[in-house]
Amino acid sequence: MNKKLLVGCLIIIAAIVIIAIILYLYGVRVYNGMVKLDEGVKEKWSQVENVYQRRFDLIPNLVETVKGYAKFEQETFTMVTEARAKAGGTFNISEEVLNNPETFAKFQEAQNSLGGALQRLLVVMERYPELKANQNFLSLQDQLEGTENRITVERKRFNEAAREFNTFIKQFPRMILASLFGFRERPYFTAAEGTETAPRVEF
Repeated sequence: MNKKLLVGCLIIIAAIVIIAIILYLYGVRVYNGMVKLDEGVKEKWSQVENVYQRRFDLIPNLVETVKGYAKFEQETFTMVTEARAKAGGTFNISEEVLNNPETFAKFQEAQNSLGGALQRLLVVMERYPELKANQNFLSLQDQLEGTENRITVERKRFNEAAREFNTFIKQFPRMILASLFGFRERPYFTAAEGTETAPRVEF
């Protein structure tokens, strides 16, 4: 009887150990998967930051070039400068932005505001035909147009990476492990009302 009890106990212990090993290996696999997807989101986020920074850096040269021709558009220049300053305060981006939907929304709002101010500046440019012949302006125009296209592309790639990550961590039973390890849903970029497309630079 004791021998049968001992064998039974050993079988139970072996089963528990095997289950524990399986759960551990599954946990490691899921954790590593979450880390890999999370790093993918961060990498795409850094690309979004890069293209926004490129646009941010182009603006002073663009404004100065236009100022030389459009001396009576001070209100527009002020609006662009203020929007750039506001957006500039959002470039000290930490991982907290991706973990905080409110901070992320503020970042997006500042960038949308800057995009709107640039659209207004582009409308002003249309009033000055001589500006369109300026080589410096034409170069800046091309760079800005390319940058706006890159912003659209990188935001889309970020959203795709965020969707893949969010889907992964929300599925059962991974959602339990995600909660235990502190992985949180990533926010998405959404189009601001009336700005579903990048500003168009057409003359």
